[in-house]
Amino acid sequence: MLYVWFLVFAQEEQAINEEQMALIAYVIFAVLLLCIMAILFFVTFQKRKNSLLLKQIEQQKAFDEEISRSQTEIQEETLKYVGRELHDNVGQLLAYANMQLNALNSKVPDNIKSNVSETTQIVKDSLKEVRALSKSLNNEVLSNIGLQASIENEMQRLKRMDFSSTELEILGTQRELKNKKHEIIIFRILQEFFSNSVKYSEADEIKVVLDYQEKQLVVKASDDGKGFDITWAEQGSGIINMKSRAKLINTQFDLESQIEKGVTLTLTYPFD
Repeated sequence: MLYVWFLVFAQEEQAINEEQMALIAYVIFAVLLLCIMAILFFVTFQKRKNSLLLKQIEQQKAFDEEISRSQTEIQEETLKYVGRELHDNVGQLLAYANMQLNALNSKVPDNIKSNVSETTQIVKDSLKEVRALSKSLNNEVLSNIGLQASIENEMQRLKRMDFSSTELEILGTQRELKNKKHEIIIFRILQEFFSNSVKYSEADEIKVVLDYQEKQLVVKASDDGKGFDITWAEQGSGIINMKSRAKLINTQFDLESQIEKGVTLTLTYPFD
């Protein structure tokens, strides 16, 4: 009798243990399920958040590029207008003045002919300078004559102005860039470099190298001026403008300078 009671008690105890184990298993399963759901929710939320952030970054980047592109287009239109005005108005006035001086030279007394001839030469030089400047400002002219000829024209103008020596060196096989606008942008960056050299560098020599490599064009411009502190100068509008232009055409921009050791600008433009 005692044995039967003990057997029944053991069976009830086993049933209770099985129910407890089942309950524990259910609780563990529920906790795991909640954890998995929480992890999935967190991962989904993070993906969604990251996607929105990337989208905002892309939109901001596109907006900045569009603003930069619009500013560049406005600047180009302004420069083209100024170039045309110089060629059509100032150039015509100088050409007329030159004609009048030539006509006057044959009628003035011999003692002042040298003065008239000197004035005539000054007007001729001014007319030549105005025509060269109008070419460098008008993007349609730059697009027609190409990058190399545009740089040559600008460097000849610089030599007449401030520099004792200007040099353009071509390496490799010359080829056109994939877009004429890209040539204009590279030329405008170089123009900004030249302008800074004229205003600040006190340089005597300036050199530009166009290195046509298999996959890229490397443009290197340098002067022998007094140089500057590059960390301070990077905050200036001129360098910021050059960098933004280079970024528009996916071109690597590097500017190096040391005090009393001149300035070197390197542009790396990918053909692909």
